[in-house]
Amino acid sequence: MINYQKFVLDNGLQVLVHEDHGTKIAVLNILYKVGSRNEIKGKTGLAHYFEHLMFGSSKNVPVFDTALEKVGGSCNAFTNTDITNFYITLPAANIETAFWLESDRMLQLNLSEKTIETQRKVVIEEFKQRYLNQPYGDVHHHIRKLAYDTHPYQWPTIGANLEDIINYKREDVEEFYFTHYRPDNAVMVVAGDVTLEQVKHLAEKWFGDIPSGQIPKKTINQELPQASKKTATVQADVPTDALYKVYHMPAKMQDGYLESDLITDIIGFGRSSILEQQLVKNGNIFASIGAYIYGTVDPGLMVFSGKMEKGQTAENAEKALDEVVQAFLESSISNETLTKVKNQAEAMKTYESVQILNRAMSLAYYAHLGDADLYQTEYEKKTQIPADQILDWARNILREENSSVLYYKGT
Repeated sequence: MINYQKFVLDNGLQVLVHEDHGTKIAVLNILYKVGSRNEIKGKTGLAHYFEHLMFGSSKNVPVFDTALEKVGGSCNAFTNTDITNFYITLPAANIETAFWLESDRMLQLNLSEKTIETQRKVVIEEFKQRYLNQPYGDVHHHIRKLAYDTHPYQWPTIGANLEDIINYKREDVEEFYFTHYRPDNAVMVVAGDVTLEQVKHLAEKWFGDIPSGQIPKKTINQELPQASKKTATVQADVPTDALYKVYHMPAKMQDGYLESDLITDIIGFGRSSILEQQLVKNGNIFASIGAYIYGTVDPGLMVFSGKMEKGQTAENAEKALDEVVQAFLESSISNETLTKVKNQAEAMKTYESVQILNRAMSLAYYAHLGDADLYQTEYEKKTQIPADQILDWARNILREENSSVLYYKGT
């Protein structure tokens, strides 16, 4: 359990305070409830683009990083399908600088033509380097487009294509900013050598006058249940074939989500997993294989991905994978296996909680889901799930008509 106290400003900004006086540093973490799920076709990638824009300049801050470095601080951010998260670490004595910097870019970010164009070029170059010019770099573009028909999860966070980024207009950028980067769409966590009263004072001083958002969010189209198997083949200049087989699964807070997480832990996580042992160590088709989930706010995907040995085809690999999955569905899960994956979950949770930054990010994430206490209660719930319940969900999810398969083939 992470101890915290919380309050809400009149403009809707949620603030959580985690006091830890065993350190001399402090973290200010701001999570905005915006990701690629809040975009529309033709204007994709805006959330990720704003991650870059927010490190440009604001009315009173010519260069964000320079102002922070002067007080011994560092910062970074990440964007995914559901959220954008900014964080600052600095000596606790200088915490007010973090409040100033974050409030200034929330209230009055620089959206000049020069800034917009500079960051557009940066994002276009990132798109080319990471997704177009890397072997298998565009895999998740293809997977998402295949698996989703209507939901914005059908494109990755970087955006559906370069054209969308190239064609952003100034009004698109301004509308996205004034819709999503508002205090009532954010969660702020302040952690470290701080006090509740200190944070209350600074939050009111620096954020209290920022107006709430006035632009309503667009409706997000939800995906209908998949009725039949989907397949697609991609030819590319890659060294070997690769297979990606995905299944629709429940959303983060829905029944079946934690079971889905355990399914992939059992079947596809680590060297002792079923897939690794049967398909890599004792097989000749796969060079590597694993399984994981998209842990998304709306219903996501359970992913099986692997690369083939030289000369082996993705189609043959799918047959071998299906045999192992079917055997898993017809088997039972031993107490030893279940204990092992739950111990792994406990070890990961313990490791994550060591750093104060991780604690701050965890509080922000679960607060955005509705309750910061979910960080603990979700873990406790996960450790109590019985083996037969995991298998029931596996049989419900791992159905052929619920699958989408990408055969990524070398030319």
